Amino acid sequence: MRLLAYLALAVVLIVLDHRGGWLNQARRQAGVMVAPLWAVAGWPGRVAERIHDDAGTLSQLTEDNRRLRNELLVNQARMARLQTLVADNTRLRGLLEAAERGNLDVVLAPILDIDLDPTRQRLVLDAGSRDRVRTGQSVIDAGGLLGQIIGVNPMHANVLLITDPSHAVPVAVARNGVRLVVYGDGRSDILRLASVPLSSDVKVGDQLVTSGLGGRFPPGFPVGTIAALRPDDSRAFLIGDVKPAAKLDRGREVLVLLSMPPPVNAEEFDSAAAPEAAGATAGTSTGTTAAGAISAGASAPAPANAASAANLPATRAPATAAPANRTPASTPPSEPRR
Repeated sequence: MRLLAYLALAVVLIVLDHRGGWLNQARRQAGVMVAPLWAVAGWPGRVAERIHDDAGTLSQLTEDNRRLRNELLVNQARMARLQTLVADNTRLRGLLEAAERGNLDVVLAPILDIDLDPTRQRLVLDAGSRDRVRTGQSVIDAGGLLGQIIGVNPMHANVLLITDPSHAVPVAVARNGVRLVVYGDGRSDILRLASVPLSSDVKVGDQLVTSGLGGRFPPGFPVGTIAALRPDDSRAFLIGDVKPAAKLDRGREVLVLLSMPPPVNAEEFDSAAAPEAAGATAGTSTGTTAAGAISAGASAPAPANAASAANLPATRAPATAAPANRTPASTPPSEPRR
Protein backbone atom coordinates (compact mmCIF):
# COMPACT_ATOMS: atom_id res chain seq x y z
CA MET A 1 0.00 0.00 0.00
CA ARG A 2 2.82 2.38 0.76
CA LEU A 3 4.38 1.73 -2.63
CA LEU A 4 1.09 2.32 -4.39
CA ALA A 5 0.72 5.59 -2.48
CA TYR A 6 4.23 6.75 -3.59
CA LEU A 7 3.54 5.79 -7.17
CA ALA A 8 0.25 7.67 -7.15
CA LEU A 9 1.97 10.74 -5.69
CA ALA A 10 4.67 10.56 -8.34
CA VAL A 11 2.14 10.32 -11.14
CA VAL A 12 0.25 13.33 -9.76
CA LEU A 13 3.44 15.41 -9.50
CA ILE A 14 4.46 14.48 -13.03
CA VAL A 15 1.07 15.52 -14.39
CA LEU A 16 1.06 18.79 -12.44
CA ASP A 17 4.63 19.63 -13.50
CA HIS A 18 3.80 18.83 -17.13
CA ARG A 19 0.80 21.11 -17.08
CA GLY A 20 1.92 23.95 -14.82
CA GLY A 21 5.74 23.78 -14.85
CA TRP A 22 6.00 24.73 -11.21
CA LEU A 23 8.90 22.36 -10.58
CA ASN A 24 11.03 24.22 -13.17
CA GLN A 25 10.33 27.46 -11.35
CA ALA A 26 11.29 25.82 -8.08
CA ARG A 27 14.57 24.55 -9.62
CA ARG A 28 15.38 28.04 -10.94
CA GLN A 29 14.82 29.60 -7.54
CA ALA A 30 16.95 26.94 -5.91
CA GLY A 31 19.71 27.60 -8.52
CA VAL A 32 19.66 31.30 -7.67
CA MET A 33 20.03 30.52 -4.00
CA VAL A 34 22.82 28.03 -4.59
CA ALA A 35 24.80 30.28 -7.11
CA PRO A 36 26.87 32.06 -4.40
CA LEU A 37 27.91 28.67 -3.07
CA TRP A 38 29.00 27.63 -6.55
CA ALA A 39 31.01 30.89 -6.91
CA VAL A 40 32.73 30.40 -3.58
CA ALA A 41 33.48 26.77 -4.33
CA GLY A 42 35.01 27.61 -7.75
CA TRP A 43 37.09 30.60 -6.58
CA PRO A 44 40.27 28.66 -5.63
CA GLY A 45 40.33 26.93 -8.99
CA ARG A 46 39.91 30.18 -10.88
CA VAL A 47 42.64 31.88 -8.86
CA ALA A 48 45.06 29.05 -9.55
CA GLU A 49 44.24 29.14 -13.27
CA ARG A 50 44.69 32.92 -13.42
CA ILE A 51 48.06 32.70 -11.67
CA HIS A 52 49.17 30.02 -14.10
CA ASP A 53 48.08 32.10 -17.09
CA ASP A 54 49.75 35.26 -15.77
CA ALA A 55 53.00 33.41 -15.12
CA GLY A 56 52.97 31.98 -18.64
CA THR A 57 52.19 35.37 -20.16
CA LEU A 58 55.00 37.09 -18.20
CA SER A 59 57.50 34.43 -19.23
CA GLN A 60 56.43 34.72 -22.87
CA LEU A 61 56.64 38.52 -22.78
CA THR A 62 60.10 38.36 -21.19
CA GLU A 63 61.31 35.96 -23.87
CA ASP A 64 59.81 38.08 -26.65
CA ASN A 65 61.39 41.22 -25.20
CA ARG A 66 64.81 39.56 -25.05
CA ARG A 67 64.49 38.26 -28.61
CA LEU A 68 63.38 41.64 -29.95
CA ARG A 69 66.27 43.39 -28.19
CA ASN A 70 68.75 40.98 -29.75
CA GLU A 71 67.19 41.47 -33.18
CA LEU A 72 67.36 45.25 -32.71
CA LEU A 73 71.07 45.10 -31.86
CA VAL A 74 71.76 42.84 -34.84
CA ASN A 75 69.81 45.12 -37.19
CA GLN A 76 71.62 48.18 -35.89
CA ALA A 77 74.96 46.46 -36.47
CA ARG A 78 73.85 45.52 -39.98
CA MET A 79 72.78 49.11 -40.69
CA ALA A 80 76.13 50.43 -39.46
CA ARG A 81 77.90 47.90 -41.66
CA LEU A 82 75.76 48.86 -44.64
CA GLN A 83 76.53 52.53 -44.07
CA THR A 84 80.24 51.68 -44.00
CA LEU A 85 79.86 49.68 -47.20
CA VAL A 86 78.05 52.61 -48.83
CA ALA A 87 80.89 54.95 -47.85
CA ASP A 88 83.47 52.44 -49.14
CA ASN A 89 81.53 52.03 -52.36
CA THR A 90 81.37 55.78 -52.86
CA ARG A 91 85.10 56.15 -52.23
CA LEU A 92 86.00 53.30 -54.58
CA ARG A 93 83.73 54.72 -57.27
CA GLY A 94 85.55 58.03 -56.92
CA LEU A 95 88.91 56.31 -57.31
CA LEU A 96 87.80 54.34 -60.35
CA GLU A 97 86.21 57.38 -61.96
CA ALA A 98 89.42 59.34 -61.41
CA ALA A 99 91.40 56.57 -63.12
CA GLU A 100 88.93 56.32 -66.01
CA ARG A 101 88.77 60.08 -66.59
CA GLY A 102 92.53 60.32 -67.07
CA ASN A 103 92.88 56.99 -68.89
CA LEU A 104 95.45 56.01 -66.28
CA ASP A 105 97.33 52.74 -65.85
CA VAL A 106 96.86 52.26 -62.10
CA VAL A 107 96.61 49.59 -59.43
CA LEU A 108 94.29 49.85 -56.44
CA ALA A 109 96.32 49.42 -53.25
CA PRO A 110 94.81 49.05 -49.76
CA ILE A 111 96.46 51.00 -46.93
CA LEU A 112 98.01 48.76 -44.25
CA ASP A 113 99.54 51.36 -41.97
CA ILE A 114 99.86 55.12 -41.69
CA ASP A 115 102.37 57.31 -39.90
CA LEU A 116 101.31 60.95 -39.49
CA ASP A 117 104.01 62.00 -37.08
CA PRO A 118 104.89 65.71 -37.62
CA THR A 119 108.42 64.70 -38.65
CA ARG A 120 107.48 61.61 -40.65
CA GLN A 121 104.52 61.34 -43.02
CA ARG A 122 104.36 57.82 -44.48
CA LEU A 123 101.96 55.14 -45.72
CA VAL A 124 102.41 51.39 -46.03
CA LEU A 125 100.47 49.80 -48.90
CA ASP A 126 99.36 46.21 -49.36
CA ALA A 127 100.93 46.08 -52.82
CA GLY A 128 104.48 45.44 -53.88
CA SER A 129 106.70 44.47 -56.75
CA ARG A 130 104.45 41.49 -57.53
CA ASP A 131 101.75 44.09 -58.39
CA ARG A 132 104.13 46.04 -60.69
CA VAL A 133 104.71 48.70 -58.05
CA ARG A 134 108.14 50.33 -58.37
CA THR A 135 110.11 52.98 -56.52
CA GLY A 136 109.40 56.45 -57.85
CA GLN A 137 105.78 55.89 -58.92
CA SER A 138 103.20 58.51 -57.97
CA VAL A 139 100.33 57.80 -55.60
CA ILE A 140 96.95 59.54 -55.96
CA ASP A 141 93.39 59.32 -54.74
CA ALA A 142 90.13 60.70 -56.10
CA GLY A 143 91.09 64.21 -54.94
CA GLY A 144 94.63 64.54 -56.18
CA LEU A 145 98.29 63.80 -55.48
CA LEU A 146 99.15 61.90 -52.28
CA GLY A 147 102.87 61.24 -52.62
CA GLN A 148 105.36 58.88 -54.20
CA ILE A 149 106.72 55.36 -53.66
CA ILE A 150 110.08 55.40 -51.85
CA GLY A 151 110.50 51.72 -50.98
CA VAL A 152 109.16 48.43 -52.35
CA ASN A 153 109.33 44.77 -51.43
CA PRO A 154 107.41 41.90 -53.02
CA MET A 155 104.47 42.32 -50.65
CA HIS A 156 104.37 45.97 -49.53
CA ALA A 157 105.35 49.48 -50.56
CA ASN A 158 106.24 52.62 -48.59
CA VAL A 159 104.81 55.99 -49.62
CA LEU A 160 106.29 59.38 -48.83
CA LEU A 161 103.37 61.80 -48.48
CA ILE A 162 103.53 65.30 -49.92
CA THR A 163 102.99 66.64 -46.37
CA ASP A 164 106.31 65.19 -45.17
CA PRO A 165 108.63 68.03 -44.04
CA SER A 166 111.35 66.79 -46.42
CA HIS A 167 109.10 66.69 -49.48
CA ALA A 168 108.70 69.32 -52.23
CA VAL A 169 106.46 69.26 -55.31
CA PRO A 170 106.86 71.50 -58.40
CA VAL A 171 103.42 72.93 -59.13
CA ALA A 172 101.75 75.43 -61.42
CA VAL A 173 98.79 77.73 -60.87
CA ALA A 174 95.98 76.29 -62.99
CA ARG A 175 94.63 79.77 -63.73
CA ASN A 176 97.72 81.26 -65.37
CA GLY A 177 100.54 78.70 -65.35
CA VAL A 178 102.77 80.46 -62.78
CA ARG A 179 105.26 77.88 -61.52
CA LEU A 180 105.87 77.45 -57.79
CA VAL A 181 107.09 74.81 -55.35
CA VAL A 182 104.93 73.41 -52.55
CA TYR A 183 106.57 72.01 -49.41
CA GLY A 184 105.31 69.62 -46.75
CA ASP A 185 104.87 71.06 -43.29
CA GLY A 186 104.35 67.93 -41.17
CA ARG A 187 100.56 68.41 -41.04
CA SER A 188 98.02 66.38 -42.99
CA ASP A 189 95.75 69.38 -43.52
CA ILE A 190 98.19 72.00 -44.80
CA LEU A 191 101.06 72.51 -47.25
CA ARG A 192 103.37 75.50 -47.51
CA LEU A 193 104.36 77.93 -50.23
CA ALA A 194 107.64 79.76 -49.67
CA SER A 195 109.39 82.68 -51.38
CA VAL A 196 106.62 83.63 -53.78
CA PRO A 197 107.58 86.87 -55.60
CA LEU A 198 105.35 89.83 -54.85
CA SER A 199 104.99 90.42 -58.58
CA SER A 200 103.59 86.93 -59.23
CA ASP A 201 99.94 86.73 -60.20
CA VAL A 202 99.02 84.40 -57.35
CA LYS A 203 95.80 84.78 -55.38
CA VAL A 204 93.99 83.11 -52.53
CA GLY A 205 91.71 80.44 -53.99
CA ASP A 206 94.02 79.54 -56.90
CA GLN A 207 94.21 75.83 -57.62
CA LEU A 208 97.66 74.27 -57.85
CA VAL A 209 98.43 71.28 -60.08
CA THR A 210 101.60 69.33 -60.69
CA SER A 211 103.71 71.08 -63.33
CA GLY A 212 105.65 67.97 -64.41
CA LEU A 213 109.01 69.72 -64.02
CA GLY A 214 111.79 67.36 -63.06
CA GLY A 215 109.90 64.32 -64.37
CA ARG A 216 108.99 63.07 -60.92
CA PHE A 217 105.25 63.69 -61.01
CA PRO A 218 103.01 63.65 -64.09
CA PRO A 219 101.60 67.08 -64.94
CA GLY A 220 98.04 68.12 -64.31
CA PHE A 221 97.22 66.32 -61.06
CA PRO A 222 95.60 68.53 -58.38
CA VAL A 223 97.82 69.29 -55.42
CA GLY A 224 95.79 71.80 -53.45
CA THR A 225 94.17 75.22 -53.19
CA ILE A 226 95.85 78.34 -51.85
CA ALA A 227 94.13 79.14 -48.55
CA ALA A 228 96.19 82.13 -47.36
CA LEU A 229 99.00 84.44 -48.51
CA ARG A 230 101.08 86.76 -46.33
CA PRO A 231 104.45 88.59 -46.52
CA ASP A 232 107.49 86.88 -45.08
CA ASP A 233 109.79 88.47 -42.52
CA SER A 234 111.79 90.30 -45.18
CA ARG A 235 108.62 91.73 -46.81
CA ALA A 236 110.24 90.88 -50.16
CA PHE A 237 108.33 87.67 -50.82
CA LEU A 238 105.06 85.97 -49.94
CA ILE A 239 104.50 82.75 -48.07
CA GLY A 240 101.24 80.86 -48.23
CA ASP A 241 99.18 78.00 -46.89
CA VAL A 242 97.80 75.40 -49.27
CA LYS A 243 94.91 73.07 -48.50
CA PRO A 244 95.73 69.63 -49.98
CA ALA A 245 93.39 68.31 -52.64
CA ALA A 246 93.92 64.67 -51.60
CA LYS A 247 92.35 63.24 -48.46
CA LEU A 248 95.60 62.48 -46.70
CA ASP A 249 94.08 61.56 -43.33
CA ARG A 250 91.24 59.30 -44.46
CA GLY A 251 90.40 56.53 -46.88
CA ARG A 252 91.55 52.93 -47.01
CA GLU A 253 92.64 52.60 -50.63
CA VAL A 254 94.84 54.62 -52.97
CA LEU A 255 95.84 54.44 -56.63
CA VAL A 256 99.42 53.83 -57.71
CA LEU A 257 100.33 55.15 -61.17
CA LEU A 258 102.13 52.29 -62.88
CA SER A 259 103.17 54.42 -65.84
CA MET A 260 103.44 58.09 -66.69
CA PRO A 261 100.11 59.18 -68.24
CA PRO A 262 100.16 60.94 -71.61
CA PRO A 263 100.05 64.76 -71.40
CA VAL A 264 96.54 65.09 -72.84
CA ASN A 265 96.05 68.73 -71.98
CA ALA A 266 99.66 69.88 -72.12
CA GLU A 267 99.28 71.92 -75.34
CA GLU A 268 96.09 73.56 -74.14
CA PHE A 269 97.74 74.38 -70.82
CA ASP A 270 100.79 75.92 -72.50
CA SER A 271 98.66 77.93 -74.96
CA ALA A 272 96.53 79.26 -72.12
CA ALA A 273 99.63 80.28 -70.18
CA ALA A 274 101.34 81.91 -73.19
CA PRO A 275 99.57 85.33 -72.95
CA GLU A 276 100.53 85.54 -69.30
CA ALA A 277 104.14 84.76 -70.16
CA ALA A 278 104.21 87.40 -72.90
CA GLY A 279 102.86 90.20 -70.69
CA ALA A 280 104.66 89.44 -67.44
CA THR A 281 108.26 90.31 -66.54
CA ALA A 282 109.17 88.93 -63.14
CA GLY A 283 106.60 86.15 -63.29
CA THR A 284 107.90 84.69 -66.56
CA SER A 285 111.50 84.81 -65.54
CA THR A 286 110.49 83.06 -62.34
CA GLY A 287 108.89 80.16 -64.23
CA THR A 288 111.88 79.82 -66.60
CA THR A 289 114.40 79.79 -63.79
CA ALA A 290 112.32 77.26 -61.87
CA ALA A 291 112.26 74.89 -64.85
CA GLY A 292 116.04 74.96 -65.23
CA ALA A 293 116.84 74.72 -61.55
CA ILE A 294 114.50 71.84 -60.80
CA SER A 295 115.55 69.80 -63.78
CA ALA A 296 119.18 70.33 -62.78
CA GLY A 297 118.49 68.97 -59.27
CA ALA A 298 119.40 72.16 -57.35
CA SER A 299 119.43 71.69 -53.60
CA ALA A 300 117.65 74.95 -52.80
CA PRO A 301 113.87 74.32 -52.66
CA ALA A 302 112.91 77.77 -53.86
CA PRO A 303 114.63 78.14 -57.26
CA ALA A 304 111.48 79.61 -58.74
CA ASN A 305 112.40 82.94 -57.23
CA ALA A 306 115.96 83.20 -58.45
CA ALA A 307 115.21 85.68 -61.21
CA SER A 308 113.20 87.92 -58.95
CA ALA A 309 115.86 87.79 -56.28
CA ALA A 310 118.44 88.92 -58.82
CA ASN A 311 116.61 92.22 -59.25
CA LEU A 312 116.67 92.96 -55.51
CA PRO A 313 119.46 94.63 -53.53
CA ALA A 314 122.24 92.34 -52.41
CA THR A 315 121.16 92.58 -48.78
CA ARG A 316 117.84 90.87 -49.64
CA ALA A 317 119.28 88.01 -51.64
CA PRO A 318 119.31 85.56 -48.67
CA ALA A 319 115.51 85.78 -48.50
CA THR A 320 115.28 83.42 -51.46
CA ALA A 321 117.14 80.64 -49.70
CA ALA A 322 115.11 77.86 -48.14
CA PRO A 323 115.91 75.50 -45.25
CA ALA A 324 118.81 73.22 -46.00
CA ASN A 325 116.88 70.09 -45.09
CA ARG A 326 114.62 70.37 -48.14
CA THR A 327 115.20 68.03 -51.04
CA PRO A 328 113.55 68.94 -54.36
CA ALA A 329 111.27 66.54 -56.16
CA SER A 330 113.88 66.10 -58.88
CA THR A 331 116.41 64.19 -56.73
CA PRO A 332 118.34 61.61 -58.83
CA PRO A 333 116.73 58.16 -58.96
CA SER A 334 119.40 56.63 -56.73
CA GLU A 335 118.00 58.54 -53.77
CA PRO A 336 114.44 58.48 -52.40
CA ARG A 337 112.41 61.12 -54.16
CA ARG A 338 112.03 63.96 -51.71
